[in-house]
Amino acid sequence: MNELTTELKSLHDETLKNLKSSKADNTLRAYKSDFKDFGVFCANHGLNSLPTEPKIVSLYLTHLSKKSKISTLRRRLVSISMVHKLKGHYLDTKHPIIIENLMGIRRMIGSIQKGKKPLLINHLKIVIKVINEQKTEEIKKLRDKSIILIGFGGGFRRNELMSIDHEDLEFVPEGLKINIKRSKTDQFGEGMTKGIPYFTNEIYCPVKNLKKWLEISKIKTGPIFRRFSRGLTLTDKRLTDQSVVLIIKEYLKLAGIDNKNFAGHSLRSGFATVAAESGADERSIMTMTGHKSTQMVRRYIREANIFKNNALNKIKIE
Repeated sequence: MNELTTELKSLHDETLKNLKSSKADNTLRAYKSDFKDFGVFCANHGLNSLPTEPKIVSLYLTHLSKKSKISTLRRRLVSISMVHKLKGHYLDTKHPIIIENLMGIRRMIGSIQKGKKPLLINHLKIVIKVINEQKTEEIKKLRDKSIILIGFGGGFRRNELMSIDHEDLEFVPEGLKINIKRSKTDQFGEGMTKGIPYFTNEIYCPVKNLKKWLEISKIKTGPIFRRFSRGLTLTDKRLTDQSVVLIIKEYLKLAGIDNKNFAGHSLRSGFATVAAESGADERSIMTMTGHKSTQMVRRYIREANIFKNNALNKIKIE
């Protein structure tokens, strides 16, 4: 009997380990962060957070709705549910008290999501111009230009961009192949390869700028986007994905552009929007960005064509 109990405990522990391994580290951190907020709410009101019950979750969602978007509420619900699963508890997130409450909240506050602004071609040109005008070492200019141009040209998520190693690069006659080892939608690490062709205009060419950066930095292995220490000495430490946000915001501010609604995602959404505006179909955009669903890509296409395919264009007032 004891042997059976020991074996079951071992299987239980291994199952929990498998559940944790099924999610990327960033995803698990997000779950924990969301659940921590739920835990604070429960503690403040003398309620149980783990295990909890649908009524308590519904109260928390109502509490959140006063200051958060519907997308945030849904994400928190997923996080609370996943933490329960990982800890071996059951929580009925389809309970009517949760579902009906969410529907009511959606009707009250609406569900239109206002995303971060895309970095479009006019922004891109301004940012590169501002970088070139800075009175700083050429090595820093080349690094920052390469981050922005590669990020835009490849429709990268910021964590994908900062994860690129020299070993992931392959320069070919047509341009550059970049191997992405793992991304948000590739939880099993199957990987994908993005191809970035040469641009006619060298000033904005991701491939040529990256080549110059690698030459001046003398990077032959490991992370290609690294931190500088004081005095602009290049270190071997990889930049964090938050660095993408800071770099974009820094140069937009220097250009006199309000940077409040720009973020690291602005490079990715900028690529998708500009590609859609230029006539690229959704499949070719998805091949580059790695989107698994057409929902978000179609949103980019709709926004890009909001004036191009506007019915009002057919109306002539003379």
